[in-house]
Amino acid sequence: MKHSSTFFRRVSLSVLAAATVSVMTWPLSVHGAQASSPPSIIVRAATQPRWVSLEASVEAVRETTVSAQVQGAIMELRVKAGDAVRSGQPLLRIDSQAAQVQNDVAAKEYERQRQLFDQQFISQGALDRALAQARASQVQTDLYVLTAPYAGVVREVPVALGDMAMPGRPLLVLYDPAALRVTVSVPQALLASVGTEPVLRYELNGQAPRLVESARLLPTVDPVSRTAQLRFDLPKSVSGVVPGMYVRVWLSVQEQAGGRILVPATALVRRGDMNGVYVLDAGGQARLRQVRLGPVDGERVEILSGVADGDRVVIDAGRALRLP
Repeated sequence: MKHSSTFFRRVSLSVLAAATVSVMTWPLSVHGAQASSPPSIIVRAATQPRWVSLEASVEAVRETTVSAQVQGAIMELRVKAGDAVRSGQPLLRIDSQAAQVQNDVAAKEYERQRQLFDQQFISQGALDRALAQARASQVQTDLYVLTAPYAGVVREVPVALGDMAMPGRPLLVLYDPAALRVTVSVPQALLASVGTEPVLRYELNGQAPRLVESARLLPTVDPVSRTAQLRFDLPKSVSGVVPGMYVRVWLSVQEQAGGRILVPATALVRRGDMNGVYVLDAGGQARLRQVRLGPVDGERVEILSGVADGDRVVIDAGRALRLP
């Protein structure tokens, strides 16, 4: 069959975007009058998993808000946001002048009671009560110096020198950088397709997608967003990650009805705005069909229209055929 210039005609975007794409065919000339059929596969519409893209964030497994149990002005602030701290390291000090005076009074009173006990003027019970009072005063004084509960990184310091610390007011936020996780919100409509053992991949910092070894679906659904929380831990080998970072998560869900037609990406032919594949007719003649593409699934591409179940599609149009 003689070729015409219509082979190179650009197909309008409006046609590609239509819900039903008409199938247009062009005969394919190969080198030689009688050419054998190129390698092909029979496509089947199969119920199989598909990857759904979701947005997520990195969060710390262990994060602590440090607050005061006493009232007083902040007299010393020893850390700032981003500092790494060790367990027990002093973080800030609150004015403890009144508490220190009380502690000194209690210490002197205990010493006086101990001398009276040595002279047998008071009982052992009276001495024990004086000791308990002195220890309570010391504990009260210790509350004015806040220390790190574990080794971590200071995430936020919402106060400054001179600010007034009040019982319950957040003074610092600390997190453990050795234990990070990702939390993703899964729409309620997808929960039935997730299964008891979710299969996920994630992309972080522009790196190649990684397969998640283990994920857990929390057994509650938010009544406002109608989503459930899916969590998985990040490997300790992942570096340069801090809470709040954006993560792209791909969730594998099982199609409940119908099926998808997937072809190798090498089967695609692109002509301007037109996407197509070569399909063999009953006589083994390869003809180019316009198709509408769906999502990419690894090395395969979903065909939304233009190819039907049972069609024989050429596997590699670029290598097996000599295109006009």
